[in-house]
Amino acid sequence: MTVIDKSIPVLPSRSLRRTLAFYERLGFHGELLAADTYAILNRGQLELHFFPHPDLRPDECYSGCYMRVADVDALYLELSTARLPTHGIPRMEPVEDKPWSMREFALLDEDGNLVKFGQEL
Repeated sequence: MTVIDKSIPVLPSRSLRRTLAFYERLGFHGELLAADTYAILNRGQLELHFFPHPDLRPDECYSGCYMRVADVDALYLELSTARLPTHGIPRMEPVEDKPWSMREFALLDEDGNLVKFGQEL
């Protein structure tokens, strides 16, 4: 078995079932594990893990992660089919070039987790 280095974010969720449904709208596939106390979602090589945090307040959530992708514009177009708003919680912000030499966009899920997707310019 070949082992590769990989980082997988573990984010909080008020409801693992709702989190699964939200990310499935974005093309992720997931499952609940350990008697519904943990969730793993995948979209190609992207992977997110979630743990239950029923008292989480989305407007006070500080969790987030950054996912580097090969084609951020194509991913943005694919995720745009979910028609998330551009303001509030949840939301998806437009893709744009950043001064730190990345082209990226941000997704804020229903629990307030900030997930950024980007590629080097």
